[in-house]
Amino acid sequence: MNVLSVENLTKSYGDKVLFNTISFGIEQGQKVALVAKNGNGKSTLLKCIIGQEFPDDGRVVFRNGIEVGYLEQTENLNPTLSVLDAVLDQDLAVFQVVKKYKKAMKNNDEDTIANLFEEMSTLNAWDLEFKVEQMLGKLKLDQLTMPINNLSGGQKKRVALAKVLLAEPDFLILDEPTNHLDLDMIEWLEDYLSGSKSTMLLVTHDRYFLEVVADTIIELEDQTIFKYRGNFSYYLEKKAEREELEAVTVGKARSHMKKELEWIRRQPKARGTKQKARIDSFHETKKVASKNLQKDELEIETKMERLGTKILEIHSISKAFGDLKILDKLSYTFKRKERLGIVGANGTGKSTFLKMIMGEEAPDNGKIVVGETVAFGYYSQESIEVDEDKKVIDVIRDIAEFIPLAKGREMSAAQFLEKFLFPRSMHYSFVHKLSGGEKRRLKLMTVLMANPNFLILDEPTNDLDIFILSVLEDYLKNFEGCLIIVSHDRYFMDKMVDHIFVFEGNGVLKDIIGNYSTYREVQKAEKKELQELAAKQRQEEKQKDAKEVKSSRKKQEQKQKLSFKEQKEFEQLEKEIAELETQKEILVESLSDSSKSGEEMGEISKQLTIIIETIDAKTERWLELAEFA
Repeated sequence: MNVLSVENLTKSYGDKVLFNTISFGIEQGQKVALVAKNGNGKSTLLKCIIGQEFPDDGRVVFRNGIEVGYLEQTENLNPTLSVLDAVLDQDLAVFQVVKKYKKAMKNNDEDTIANLFEEMSTLNAWDLEFKVEQMLGKLKLDQLTMPINNLSGGQKKRVALAKVLLAEPDFLILDEPTNHLDLDMIEWLEDYLSGSKSTMLLVTHDRYFLEVVADTIIELEDQTIFKYRGNFSYYLEKKAEREELEAVTVGKARSHMKKELEWIRRQPKARGTKQKARIDSFHETKKVASKNLQKDELEIETKMERLGTKILEIHSISKAFGDLKILDKLSYTFKRKERLGIVGANGTGKSTFLKMIMGEEAPDNGKIVVGETVAFGYYSQESIEVDEDKKVIDVIRDIAEFIPLAKGREMSAAQFLEKFLFPRSMHYSFVHKLSGGEKRRLKLMTVLMANPNFLILDEPTNDLDIFILSVLEDYLKNFEGCLIIVSHDRYFMDKMVDHIFVFEGNGVLKDIIGNYSTYREVQKAEKKELQELAAKQRQEEKQKDAKEVKSSRKKQEQKQKLSFKEQKEFEQLEKEIAELETQKEILVESLSDSSKSGEEMGEISKQLTIIIETIDAKTERWLELAEFA
C-alpha cells in the first residue's frame, strides 16, 4: 500500500515544462532517491509534494495520519534560539513536554516538575535530551547554547538535519542531506538512514550514498518519470539497457518513416479512410523517430601549455592562526600529472593550504616556489564572482570570444557553452535565473576554458547533479596537467586521485598512497590498532589491580593483631559510635515534633544527615579494626 501517491502531476514556468502528467507511488519502508539533471525540477517536485508549491495539474496524496519531515536545501530556523532549543522547537508532544520540564527545572518550579513527571514517563521523554546531545555530537555541534544567529551556513544546515531526524517522522523528505557534512558525518548518516524504519524520498548527488541507502531510484527525464527498483549501480545498468532499446526503437521508426514519407508524397490530396489511418500512424511514427537520442558530453580537447621541469615546490612551510596550527614544516615537490586529493575535518586548514599555493595567503615560515610554465586554474565557490545581471553567453565572451583548442582549432563561446550542457535556449538567459548547480557549472567553465595546466578544485562537486559529475570526471580523466582536489564526494575522489593529503589538525599532515577508499581502509586499520592497544592497556591495568588486591590481602592475612595505637582507636570508636547513635535518636524524635517551625525542621534534618554519614564512616573503620581485635 502506498504511503505517497503522485497522480498526473504537471508543473511549468512560462514555456519551460518541468514535468508533465507524471505519476508514481512510494510504499511504506521504501527508501527512494530522485535523480535528474540540474534545472529539470527535482527541488520543485519535492516542494509540490510537501505543499510549498502548487502544481498546474494533478494531485499529491499522503496516507492519513502520516507524519512528514522535510529537510530543505536552505534551513529555516529561529535565529534567536540556541542550538539545543532550536532542535527542541517542534510541535510533537514529546518535544513540548521536555521544553516545559526544562523550563520548570530552570525556575525551580517543584509543583510543575511533579505534574510533568508522569507525562515524561508516558511519552518516554527522559532520554530525549541525551539522544539530542548524542546526535548533535555526531554532527559536530557541541556548543549547545550557541545562538543560531552565530552559526555558519553549514552549521545551520546540520542543526536543521538533526531537528528533522530527531522527530523520527513516518516519511522523511531530504533535499541534499550530505551538503556541509564531512566524510565521517556522511558515513554516520548513511548508517543511521540505512537502519531507520522511516519511508524516505531523497535528493543527493553523493553516488556512494545512493548506493548504500536507496533501494529505489526515480529518474525525472524529458518531463516524465522512470522508476528502477534497486540501488544506484542497478539504476545505471537498467538505464543503459533502456537507452539501448530506445535507440533500436527510434532507429526502426526512422527507417519506417522514410518509406511512409515517400508514400505520402506520392498520394493525391483526396484520400480514403484507410489512407487517413495510415497517415495518422505516420504522424505517431514521426513523433518517435524525431526523438533526440544525442547524449550531452563534455569532450573538450584543451590546448595546454607544457609543464616544465620545475612545477611547484614547497619548502618547509608553517602556518598558524593564533594557537590553531595549520601546517608545521611541510615540504613537498609536485611532479607532472600529479593527482592529489585533500581530506580532513572542517577547520584543519585545507582551503588555507590552497590559498597559500595561489599566493592569496602567506606562510609564516618557509617558501613556495612556482615554476615559470605553470598556469593555475583555481576553482572555489568564494574565489569566483559572476555578475548576476549578465547573460550567460556574455560571462564567457568577457573571457574570450573564441577558445583555442588542440591542433590549431578553436571553439566559439556559444559552442563551448553547448559542450558544457548549456543549450542555445539558455545562452541569453540572465545568470540570476539559473539554478544553483547551473551557476556553479558556469563558474567552473570560467576556470577550465582558460586551459590551465595546473588545476586546483575546492569542493567542485557541490550542487552538481550526477550527470554533470559524470561528464566532469570524463574531462578530468583526460586532463594532462597537475590536479589538486578538495572534496567530500567519495565516489569522485576514488576516480580522480592517486594519493591523498590527510589534514589531521594541529599541523599534522599524512600522505597516503591510493584513493579515498584506501585512505578509509588505512583509517580503519589505525582505529582497530588503537582499540587493541587500549584493550591491552585495560587488561594490564586489571592485572595490576588484581596484584595489588592480592598483595593487600596477603598483608592483612599476615597481620595477627592490632598495634597499641590501633587498639586505643578501636576502643575510642566504640564510645563515639554509641554517642552518635544517641544523638541520632534524639534528632529523629525532634523531627516528629509538630510544634517546630519549618526552618527548625530543616536545620534538624541537616544535622541528622551529617550524623548518619559520620556513623557510617566510623562504623566502616571499626569493622576494619574488629577483624584483628
